[in-house]
Amino acid sequence: MSFAKLDDHCRGLSALDHALSILGTDEAVNMAPGGGESRAEAMATLSGMYHRQATDPKVRDWLEAAKAEDLDPEQEIAIGELERSYVNMTCLPSDFVERKMRTSMKSEQLWRKARPKGDWTSFQPALEEVVTMMREEAAMRAEVLGLAPYDALMEQFDPGNRTASINPVFAELKAFLVDFVPEALAVQEENLSRRPLKPLSGDYPVERQKALGLAMMQAVGFDMNHGSLSVSDHPFCGGVPSDVRMTTRYRTDEFLPALMGILHETGHGLYEQNLPKDWAHWPSGKARGMSIHESQSLFVEKQIGRNPTFWRFALPLVDDHLKEAWTMEDLLPHVHQVKRGKIRVDADEVTYPLHVILRYELEQELLSGAIETKDLPEAWDAKMQESLGISTLDDPQNGPMQDVHWPSGAFGYFPSYTLGALMAAQQWATILKTNPDVDAQIGSGDFDQVNAWRRDNIWSKASTASTPDILRNATGEALNPAWFIAHLKARYGK
Repeated sequence: MSFAKLDDHCRGLSALDHALSILGTDEAVNMAPGGGESRAEAMATLSGMYHRQATDPKVRDWLEAAKAEDLDPEQEIAIGELERSYVNMTCLPSDFVERKMRTSMKSEQLWRKARPKGDWTSFQPALEEVVTMMREEAAMRAEVLGLAPYDALMEQFDPGNRTASINPVFAELKAFLVDFVPEALAVQEENLSRRPLKPLSGDYPVERQKALGLAMMQAVGFDMNHGSLSVSDHPFCGGVPSDVRMTTRYRTDEFLPALMGILHETGHGLYEQNLPKDWAHWPSGKARGMSIHESQSLFVEKQIGRNPTFWRFALPLVDDHLKEAWTMEDLLPHVHQVKRGKIRVDADEVTYPLHVILRYELEQELLSGAIETKDLPEAWDAKMQESLGISTLDDPQNGPMQDVHWPSGAFGYFPSYTLGALMAAQQWATILKTNPDVDAQIGSGDFDQVNAWRRDNIWSKASTASTPDILRNATGEALNPAWFIAHLKARYGK
């Protein structure tokens, strides 16, 4: 049977994907500095192998034959998603895939060396190569998929999402935030005039912070038998569902950034660990896309981790591990602190979307040729001043060099972050309607029901539908920024 042949085919691809995922995680966490060139070559070779197997012409024949077989509904969905994946994979020739892997890995490795020094001059030529390559990729994908170039790239991260639907949502959100940020800052200043901010700085050894992070991970449902926590320059969640590799970064003079980063990555990890195991080797059994992924990480970090009721449960754990004695009144102003800043990963939930929208706008301009790589520092500075009133012109380290995404060739990824925040707020609003006691449950450390809703409506759906359809089926409506706006007003407004 052709379905059986495709099943074997997917198992082989899954094995290669497993190897690439673990090698990529190791490259960011454990690899010696001198191992970069050999690692790039090894991963490029494996990527080429994966691509050649994934795009084998026999797969098309098997797909057509399988459609005529007596398939159950799950098998039909699996065939449909594999075909979608096959079409997207065959957009690119194998030699381009290998060249992209080499180019992006060398660029990323140079970025790691150049960013701490803010050495834009050395980094710019490498990024130019990546941008040129991404323009090539976008053109090839657009021709085959019948999409606009940027939509064709975004399809690789968020199947079904299009700029035509995202642009008005982001325009509404940006207009709201530009006015709301000053309001939230004024409310914060008024509150602090009545009760000054108590410093939460101290000496917090990495070992204690990690122990606290592990306790939080397990409390919200992460399975440590199928996951781990390490350190990297840029926090991420990698690996595979049976071996989730999470990372964070620590500062010994404060603990909240690392802890919130751990909660964020735990949201990613929970999604991966709860995908349907029977279909793990098929595309339909894998995570849907990055905005759904971000909705799960931001759900844990923002809807749970910054929820005041969560800290009724969490504060005793913090005090026990870090040997402090804070009150809710001491801690919550830090958890909810709003601050204009240059760094996306350190931004609060009010200002964060403005960082993402800036990148969303700039990478479309880069892709279209409206701006060139050399123009990025000035273009970045102009948008930062427009949205947050901050200049980055003389600070490329914390301007266009701050993220790993463009050096690694991940164009079309950035909108996922804010789409995820919008989706998380919409999911939370739906849970509140069906489970009004959810706040009390979280305050007592009981995450079973909130996780059960996400397992039933998000995690178990994997890639059995498009991103917009999964959200619509889970919440009863299309993406609606009103839920996120209402969330921000309630938590940070007057």
